[in-house]
Amino acid sequence: MAHSHSHSHSLSGPSPVGPLAAKVVVGLLVATGVAVLIGAALLWPTGGKADIPLPFQNAAGGAVTTESGRVLSSSTAPCGSPSAGGVLTADPLPAPADTGTDCVRTLIAIESGPNQGARTLIEFGGGPGQPRLAAGDDIRVSRQVDELGTTTYAFYDYERTWPLVALAAVFAVVVVAVARWRGFRAPVGIAVASGVLVVFLLPALRDGAAAVPVALVASAAILYAVIYLAHGVSLRTSAALLGTLASLLLAAALSWAAIELAHLTGLSEDTNNEVAAYLGNVSITGLLLAGFIIGSLGVLNDVTVTQASTVFELAALGDGATRRDVFVGAMRVGRDHIASTVYTLVLAYAGSALPLLLLFSVANRSLGDVLTSESVAIEIARSAVGGIALALSVPLTTGIAAVLAAPQRAVG
Repeated sequence: MAHSHSHSHSLSGPSPVGPLAAKVVVGLLVATGVAVLIGAALLWPTGGKADIPLPFQNAAGGAVTTESGRVLSSSTAPCGSPSAGGVLTADPLPAPADTGTDCVRTLIAIESGPNQGARTLIEFGGGPGQPRLAAGDDIRVSRQVDELGTTTYAFYDYERTWPLVALAAVFAVVVVAVARWRGFRAPVGIAVASGVLVVFLLPALRDGAAAVPVALVASAAILYAVIYLAHGVSLRTSAALLGTLASLLLAAALSWAAIELAHLTGLSEDTNNEVAAYLGNVSITGLLLAGFIIGSLGVLNDVTVTQASTVFELAALGDGATRRDVFVGAMRVGRDHIASTVYTLVLAYAGSALPLLLLFSVANRSLGDVLTSESVAIEIARSAVGGIALALSVPLTTGIAAVLAAPQRAVG
């Protein structure tokens, strides 16, 4: 019987990972997942209805009702028309006397609600901050009914439904066109994350639950769903998930330290003041800390997934590389990623604070006073915490992935 023997060199895929390393990683992820489920069960909101804060109430103490409207015309006339805000079936009445003050009078067609088909008149003072409406603009108007049953309308906001739907559709199409199946799963992950925030995080905070555990449980739940949904279940994604979870705990500790050491209260923001005034059971400092934690999710997820993928790709190249070689090579990529992402992080926060920085620039205050004011200090602390957690997540995730992705060797 003839026996032939030939040599071939090929790469047969990543070498099987050591059973101990795989068991440790899977065990940690399972244990963390169980802890997240238990935490969610313990912190689950009661579902009770909270009183509507005064600024958001209508005249009867209920929620503000809005209807669709379209601008028919806009003109300048003396203020004080008795038709302002009323339900009109005829032309609006002029002001009874020349008050000496002119208003921008806007005639609105009501396109939804019980008075659909009627019109209303809205008067604007014309000063800074007033909306500039033109014929054909779609808007939202608030509708209130007093004790006598009289209905009045007022300008509420611009109608943005269709522009936002169009932007979301273009976003989804572009992402799916470029990233194919994974791109399709990304918007689904966004929907899951939004669901966790709306169904669990916000109601739990409204009930007065401790902000840090709530934020950590919500963040971990989002990470489990988003990472596995967008990238599939594998050792590669498990390494990224474990690195992200560890970095998230680090970000939480750094956020707490930054808020305590810098004495940040969060009360420099008008929205937080309203929460403190009308939702007394919610800790503003805790809310600020939860915001820090949630805000770090996106950037950490981006970096850790990239690092895990880099490690597994380098390991698949083989060429006799050791785990140390793979780790060092991936860290070179990670350093570039850190530099570019930190710029993105800081500039994103700076962009959101531009109006505030503009006000400070004309207040003739010293740079030191500006930087140490609470409003700016919060953004500095947020950027610093995100940057530190980001930088430390790179070696952490790279190390975990390097243990799992055994370098491929040539076989003959």
